[in-house]
This record gives sequence, structure tokens and C-alpha cells, in this order.
Amino acid sequence: MANNGQFQMLHTMVRVRDLDKSIDFYTRLLGMTLLRKREVPEAKYTNVFVGYGPEDTHAVLELTYNWDPENYDKGRNFGHLAFSVKNIYETCQKLMDAGVTINRPPREGRMAFVKSPDNISIELLQQGENLEISEPWSSMENIGSW
Repeated sequence: MANNGQFQMLHTMVRVRDLDKSIDFYTRLLGMTLLRKREVPEAKYTNVFVGYGPEDTHAVLELTYNWDPENYDKGRNFGHLAFSVKNIYETCQKLMDAGVTINRPPREGRMAFVKSPDNISIELLQQGENLEISEPWSSMENIGSW
């Protein structure tokens, strides 16, 4: 599957235990810039994005701080790689046709998760506005984890 401008690397997500220390490490010590911060009280987490350039032209690092304490053993602190795609439905269909399991289908026309052959979570995000909700995606169940 050639890229042909269909995919763009967006970010890598890691979970952090101390958000303030992590922001300090990546910005002050590694020279990254704090690009944006978003608190999500209903899901009990905070996302911070840091990087070396504008998000629209450079991949960035997403620091996710889960408010409830968690032990990040066995690599759970690493979250996922994220790519934007021109058409989330066409991309997921091509992946399914190639034997890839869609772990989290794009039910809302916006976001899906698959796994790499090495079991790394890959987030796929629709470029621009969400696509119109359609079948079979809207009624597909989650499979496994991401």
C-alpha cells in the first residue's frame, strides 16, 4: 500500500506518572515546545502535546497523564502511534482485506485502532471533518485491546 499522501505521522503517545516533571523534562531539558494541553475530567486524564515544530508539519509527542494511579509495567507506558488518513473507511477496508484486525472500528467516522504485526497499537484519524456515519463500521464491536 503506497502512501500517495494518504498517511501522515501525527504523534507518539506515552503515559506519564508525573505530568509536571515530564513537561519539564521534554521542554526544558530536551528543548521541545509545549504545544497544547487538554484536561478531560469525565475520563480522568490530561493530554499534553510537545514537539519541535508546528503540529501540522511535524510529528509530536503526546504525554498522557491518567489521574487514577496505575503501575505501568510491561511497557504499558507506551501508548500508540497515530497517523492521519484521507479516508478512514477506505483505509480500514484495505487493512481488513489484507488480514488486519480492526480493534476499534471508526464508528463515528473519525478514529480507529489496529495493531502492528508486533502488537503495537496504531491510531488512525480521519483528516478534516468526520466522515458520515455508515455501516458496517457504526455497528462493529471492539476486538481485543488497543
